[in-house]
Amino acid sequence: MSNRNTYPTPYPDVNAILDRLLANVQAILTDRLVGMYLYGSLANGGFDPGSSDIDFLIVTDDELPGEIVTALVEMHTQIATLNTRWATELEGSYIPKDALRRHDPARAQHPHIDRGSGHLSIMQHDSDWVVQRYILRERGIVLTGPPLPALIDPVSPDDLRQAVRTLMRMWWGPMLSNPAPLQHGGYRSYAILTMCRVLYTLRHGGIVSKTQAGQWAQVALGEQWRTLIGRAMEHRNGTPLIAVDDALAFIGYAVGQSVQEDL
Repeated sequence: MSNRNTYPTPYPDVNAILDRLLANVQAILTDRLVGMYLYGSLANGGFDPGSSDIDFLIVTDDELPGEIVTALVEMHTQIATLNTRWATELEGSYIPKDALRRHDPARAQHPHIDRGSGHLSIMQHDSDWVVQRYILRERGIVLTGPPLPALIDPVSPDDLRQAVRTLMRMWWGPMLSNPAPLQHGGYRSYAILTMCRVLYTLRHGGIVSKTQAGQWAQVALGEQWRTLIGRAMEHRNGTPLIAVDDALAFIGYAVGQSVQEDL
C-alpha cells in the first residue's frame, strides 16, 4: 500500500481508525472488495476535527451474502469500543459496484452505519446519495481500488438540483411542522449551513462545503440572513447560539426557494 493510501488525511488519529477499518474490511470481504473511499467533508473541504465525522464508502463486487453482512456488523460493533473518539464517528455504506454507478431508488437498500451508532444495518439510500455520488466522483479520496470516475457516471447540475429539491420536500419541509431535531443546538447550526448548501446548488448546480456555502450565502442572500449564517458558522461544541424559531425561519425560506425553483 502506498504512502498516500496509508495516510489519506492530515489527521494521524483519523488515519489510524481508517487503517483499522480497511484492514478489517479486507479480511472479511477478501476478493469481494472492489475499493474503499472517503467522501463528505474530508473530500469536499471544511473538515473540522471537533465536529465532523468520517464518511467512507466500501464498494463490493456484488450484493453481500447474509453471513458476510453479519461479520461486518460484528466488526463495526468491535470498532465502536476502541479508545478513540473516532471509533463512533464513522459513517459509511457498503454498495455493490453496479448499484453505485447511478442512483436507482429501486436498488438503494445497502448496509450502512450512522455516526454515533456503532451499528451496521440495511438502510434505504435516498436522493442525498445523488449528491454523495457527485462528491465521490469529483473529489473522493481513494484508499484502495480503481479511480472513482470509472465506477460512477457523471452527475449533471440538473441531477443535483432535483436531488436537493427532493431532499427539501421529504426531510426539511416536514420539519417546519415537526421541529424535534432542532431542539439540539448543534443541529440548528448544521441545518442553517445545510440550507446554504441547498441554495447554492439550486442556483449554481454544484456542491461546495458548508463553510464555502455559508460564505457565499452571507453575500448572496443579503443582510436579512447574514448575522444568522455567521452565528451558525461560528458555532462550536454544541452551544445553542441560535433560536429554534430563527432556524425554522431560514429553513422555511430555503423550502420556499426550492419550490420556486421546481416550478
